[in-house]
Formats: sequence, structure tokens, C-alpha cells
Amino acid sequence: MGVETWLLLVSVVVLAAWAYSRWRLSYWSSRGVPTPPFHQFLGHTYKAFKASPGAWVFAEEAYTKYGGSSFCGIYEILTPVLMIGDPDILKHIFVKDFDHFTDRRTIKLPNEPDKLMNDMLSVKAGEDWKNLRNIMSPTFTSGKIRGMFPLICDNADVLVSFSLKQAATQPYVDLKDNFGRFTMDTIAICAFGIECNSFEDENAEFANAASKFFAFPITKVIKMIVSLNLPTLSKILNLSIIPSEAKFFKDVIEETIAARLKGHSRGDFLDLLIETRASLDSSSNKRKLLDNRSLLAQGVMFLIAGYDTTASTLAFSSYLLAKNPKEQQRLRQELQEMVQNHGDITYQGIMESKFFDACLMETLRLYPPLPQVDRMCTKTYKMCGSDLVLSPGTIVVVPVWSLHHDPRYWPEPEQFRPDRFMSENRGNIKQFTHIPFGMGPRNCLAMRFALMETKVALAKMILAADLQLAPGYEEIELEFGFGVIRPKKGVKLALTPLNEECDM
Repeated sequence: MGVETWLLLVSVVVLAAWAYSRWRLSYWSSRGVPTPPFHQFLGHTYKAFKASPGAWVFAEEAYTKYGGSSFCGIYEILTPVLMIGDPDILKHIFVKDFDHFTDRRTIKLPNEPDKLMNDMLSVKAGEDWKNLRNIMSPTFTSGKIRGMFPLICDNADVLVSFSLKQAATQPYVDLKDNFGRFTMDTIAICAFGIECNSFEDENAEFANAASKFFAFPITKVIKMIVSLNLPTLSKILNLSIIPSEAKFFKDVIEETIAARLKGHSRGDFLDLLIETRASLDSSSNKRKLLDNRSLLAQGVMFLIAGYDTTASTLAFSSYLLAKNPKEQQRLRQELQEMVQNHGDITYQGIMESKFFDACLMETLRLYPPLPQVDRMCTKTYKMCGSDLVLSPGTIVVVPVWSLHHDPRYWPEPEQFRPDRFMSENRGNIKQFTHIPFGMGPRNCLAMRFALMETKVALAKMILAADLQLAPGYEEIELEFGFGVIRPKKGVKLALTPLNEECDM
């Protein structure tokens, strides 16, 4: 072909691509839905790279300037997505009309290393999700969680001892790093019966693999966006969004499953799932949902969902208490009274501590682990109070960060005010404006376990040491990695032991 033919062919392809993108990016305007300015070929996705300090900054812009506090349309590359920030509409999405929004966004990752994610409860859909959720729910009852309480207390004691030893020789301690080791040890022992002892061995393979797993360079961001929005291209390029370190955890969990099937029981999360599977009829679909591959997937999910989120919540909590010494002392007094009444830190005492719970809820308001959550429309749905009709497959995203910082619902939203969540004030909180764990039937299954783990570690730390902001580290910088908001450069605090026994 001649040059003119090639130029004509290229022109036709470019024109067709332009026409197609223009058609796709007219989806919301043709339905009368407000939309922030977008890129002709990348929609709003490019905003995730331009925004600082994180991807939620664009969501905040859409929420405050372009109708997202009610609802507005956005585009993930060329895919139309509806942002909903109206709590009254969210009540329908999450609960009242849940039968129209039973699924989260469909993730069918095409490449072999990523296929394990397709079997995780968090991405299962329809009846498979419902059945698997029903199977797994009994493993997180209060009784089962209470049984793991002593193990978590032991790990928290090691955390405190290690942190105070550091404080004796260093001007500050990076509690984000220490809390990360604590949550890794806790997941390892409670989920898989593995003692990884990351405090004794600072180069422990389990902890180091987790640290690398949750690192989030720009290359991972690009791979994730391509894999989720352009799966065909992802397959052609053989991209993988699961870090290579996942193989370490996959091997560990596979070995553990093999040992359990030979009768080496430990009474942990994995055992509970294996016991549940054994109780199901061998020919039932429910039992097939818990084959060895599924057990492996749930184990990796437990790691992904529970490691960085809990460590970051602990780090943010300690930072806020150090920044607000009066609230820290008030919490310490409540904990000291609890110990006097119960003789020690107990499961019942710690879960009933009202101001403690208020401090954590306020931390989760200011720094929600996930800046947004999503649901997928599964049946044609007419939005309440609107003429807008959603088609099956439409993704709905909820701007959690923006809801949690909206001054209409939270006076002085940037201030740490735990009293918002005390019993006498809870009635002032508008429903569906505080959703750190999601809401409705698809909320976080392990929420009670995560709160118990967080409370044990923080209670032990507050009773053992006074937390102060280290000079030069009075503010923290945020980053958005693997879907989680976390402190970018850790949380550096000075620790002062409160009694001689703690001064190690």
C-alpha cells in the first residue's frame, strides 16, 4: 500500500476511535446527569494520576463541585460509573433495594497469577456470594472471636515491649511499622496457626513479604487500571496485578491446608473453614464453593483485607491520640477503670468501653480504610426521587472519604471529636454518613474481629506509655495504595513509659 493509503487507514482508525469515545462519553449527558470535565479518551481515570495526595481528591472534587453529594456521572476510561453521595439514596442501595445491588463490581482477571482473586468472597457474585457468605459467617461469631482473644493479647504484649525497647534508645518510634508487624503476627496465628515472630526477627520472611506485597509504585497502579478496565489488553500484555510476593503466601497457605487435612488442627480460621466444609453434603454446591482453591483464596483475602487496613487504623488512632493529649488521658482513665473492674484487659471489658469505641469510630471517620466502596446494579433500577434508570451492570461508587468529611453532617469535620460517637450524641449522626466497613448484607464480614484486634493493641499501648508527637513529625502525609488510605511515611511518636515495669 502507498503512503496515501496508509494515511487514509490511520485517519479512519483515529476518527473511528474518536467517534466511539465521544459516543461512550456522552452516556451521562444524554441522561441529564451532571459530569465533571473529562479527557476525550481516558475519561476521569487520568485524574487519579494528577491528584495529590491521592485518588480520593478527584472524588472529593466530583462530590463538592459536580453534584456527587447527590449523584453525578464519572468515567473510568470509557466506562460510565455513577457516584452517589446522598445518604437517603444510599439507604436504598445498601439495604432497602439490596436485591438490585447484590454484587460488587465484577472482577474476572484473565491472567493465571490473578485468577485466585476471582474465588475470594469479596468478589463473588449472585448465589455463589450468598452461599459462600453463609458458609463463612459462623467463623466470625462472637464466640469464635473471643476464643482468639488470648492469642491477640500475647501478640499485643510483644508489640508494647518491643516499642518501649525502641523508645529507650531512639528519639521516636515508627508505630506504623510496629503495628504492621503486630497485625501480620496476628493474622498468621489466628488465620493460619503460624507463629512468624516478626518482632524477634526483624527480617522475618512473613513480615517482609507483606511489606513488599503492599508497596504500591506507579507501575502497579497502571497495571491495576488496565486489568480492571481493559481485560483483553491485559491478557495480551500478560499483566498481573497480584504482586510476585503473593506466591510466598500462596505456598504457605497451601502447605498449611495440606497439614490440616492430615489432622494437624490448630483451631484457627483455616480450621474453622475446613470443619465447615466437612459438615456439608459432599455433593452440594456449597461444598464445591469451599474446595482447596477456595480455601486458599479466602486465606489470601484475609491477609489482603486485614493487614494494611488494621495497621493503618492503629497508626492513625495513635497519631490522633498523641495530637490530642486530653482525649488520650480520658481514654487511659477509662481503660484503667476497666482493668480495676475486671482485673485485666478482658474481651467483655474492652468491647464495652464506650469512649474507646468512640475514639476508634472517630478515627475511622477521619481516616476510613477505603476512600470509596462500590456496588453493581444487577437488575433494572429506577433511582428513588429521580427519573434516572440504571441498567444491569452499572457500577455505583460511594465516596466514603467525602461523606466522612462533609460539614453538613459533621461540624468541624477535620477535628478529632470522639464525643460525636458517645451514646448521647449518636442520635445526631445521619444514617449512611459513617460507613468505614460498608453497610448492608455486603458489609465487612470480619468487622468485629478487626475492631477487637485494634482495641487490644491500642489499649495495651495506651496503658503502658504516654504517646507524644515527635518533633518534626507533627503532621502526616497520606497515600493511597492497594485501595487503602495509609500514612505515607509512617507515624513517628515519642513514647514515655508510665511505670517502671514497662521501662524495658
